[in-house]
Amino acid sequence: MSDDIAYRQRRYLIMMGIRAACFIIAVVLFVNHLGWLTAIPLVGAIAIPYFAVVFANGGREPSVPRGFQAYEPNLPARYSPPAHTGPGTAPGTGSGAPADPGTPGANGAPRQNT
Repeated sequence: MSDDIAYRQRRYLIMMGIRAACFIIAVVLFVNHLGWLTAIPLVGAIAIPYFAVVFANGGREPSVPRGFQAYEPNLPARYSPPAHTGPGTAPGTGSGAPADPGTPGANGAPRQNT
């Protein structure tokens, strides 16, 4: 991986050196009043940075083609309520015996007089 990065850095620096040379040549041609001939290295000095950055940021290609992969979101598990033990059971008792609301202590309330 570091060999790839070193190669891209070296290529970028070479391209920036060529750009600097184009800019210096354009200035020399402009000072010597060579007119439209100045535009050729000037266009190179303007266009080369774009290509240098594109080439420097383009990493290596993946060695194994992956193909299409369906999107699978990483979601938490769905909530499933606790299993119901049967009809007539009091929540939290789990014994399966029907709870009598009039029995003291069944639900924490005192016995009701009816």
